[in-house]
Amino acid sequence: MTKMIFVNLPVTDLARSEAFYNALGFTKNPQFSDEATACMVISDAIHVMLITQDRWRTFTKRPIPPATSSEVMLALSCESRDAVDTMNAVAAAHGGTADINPLQDLGFLYNRNLADPDGHVWEATFVNMDDMPTE
Repeated sequence: MTKMIFVNLPVTDLARSEAFYNALGFTKNPQFSDEATACMVISDAIHVMLITQDRWRTFTKRPIPPATSSEVMLALSCESRDAVDTMNAVAAAHGGTADINPLQDLGFLYNRNLADPDGHVWEATFVNMDDMPTE
C-alpha cells in the first residue's frame, strides 16, 4: 500500500475553507467529509483534512495557534513558475494572503508563500532539475 499523508488543519469556517481549497484545485472527498470535516484531495497520496475548531478540540487539548503564528510551513511542488504564481494569485483572490514571506528565486528553485483564510502557511515551489547546481 502506498503511504499517504493527511494534513489536519483546524478552521474557523468550514465552508469558507472548503471553497478556498477548491479554488486552489483540490477536490472534496465526500467519503471522509461530514458537517465538521472536509477532506480535500491534492493527489492520491496527499489529503488536507479541514476540521472545525470544535471538532479539533475533541482530538487534543493543546491550544490552536493564532492565525498570526507559524507552526508549520507546508511545501507543495508545482509544475512551473507560472503555476507557483497562479497558486499565489488564486489564494489571494479567495480569502487567503499572498506573499506572506519574501519570494525566493534561486534560478533552479522558485517559491512563494501564502496563507489560507485561517493563517495556515503554504509554500508553492517549483524546482527545475535541469538548472540545479551540481555541487
